[in-house]
Amino acid sequence: MDKKNQTLFTVVIVIVILIALAAIFMGSNDEKQQTKQQTAQKTAITVSASAVMTEAFTDIEKEFEADNSGIDLIMNFGNAGSLRMQIEGGAPIDVFAPADVIHMDMLASKGLVYNDSRKEFAESTLVMIVPKGNVLNLTSIEDLSKPEVKKIALSDTEASTVGRYTKQSLMEEGLWNSVQNKLLTGDTVKNSLVYVERGEADAGFVFMTDVSSAQPDTIEVASSVPVSTPIVYPIAVVSSTQHKEESKLFIDFVTGEKGRSILEQYGFIIPQIG
Repeated sequence: MDKKNQTLFTVVIVIVILIALAAIFMGSNDEKQQTKQQTAQKTAITVSASAVMTEAFTDIEKEFEADNSGIDLIMNFGNAGSLRMQIEGGAPIDVFAPADVIHMDMLASKGLVYNDSRKEFAESTLVMIVPKGNVLNLTSIEDLSKPEVKKIALSDTEASTVGRYTKQSLMEEGLWNSVQNKLLTGDTVKNSLVYVERGEADAGFVFMTDVSSAQPDTIEVASSVPVSTPIVYPIAVVSSTQHKEESKLFIDFVTGEKGRSILEQYGFIIPQIG
């Protein structure tokens, strides 16, 4: 091949490569655009749930979205009282799942949830936890009055369900006044868990379902805590939702076979239906 033909051949090869690259680039852009369009077409559903539901609902989110590709779940975890007040304030929430019935009842009394969508989907128990080793040998809530107990982790007694149940139990046992000056308070049950994990508290109160989410070999359950009111978790569609049917689909999933299976894996008690 002479020099002239060789140059021509090289130019042709370069052109072919450029055309191929352009095609790949355009195809990639088309795919990205298609993905964006598909995402834009999804219906976003915001679920406000108590912090105790974090791990279970995160798994449920993945399974639900796999079965319902047109719905994008947005999870909002916190203490039940704060979440309730967000809904009362007009926040764009579609589904509410607090860790007790009181906050749900408060919304229902104001017509802020659809009562016909409401279901009780799980139950739990209250426990006292201590740092691994239980060096203070705490075996019941009565032991919290011991002078060697300096710090007790407890979530907000007004806004947090665990805090409210614990305060109620301590008051019924005549212990509340003797432990108030020892309290290390956080917004949610997860704060109490962390305080005990780190050894910053001598004891703390959480739901039994929170124990499995603790860091390995950091805590142990010292005792169960008696409660006079069953710990029941309700779920309902918020009446201000623009996506009632999609929200009901999520509730049906949570209370269905897959949802119940995930909840049981995290230690929740599933109430009998019917």
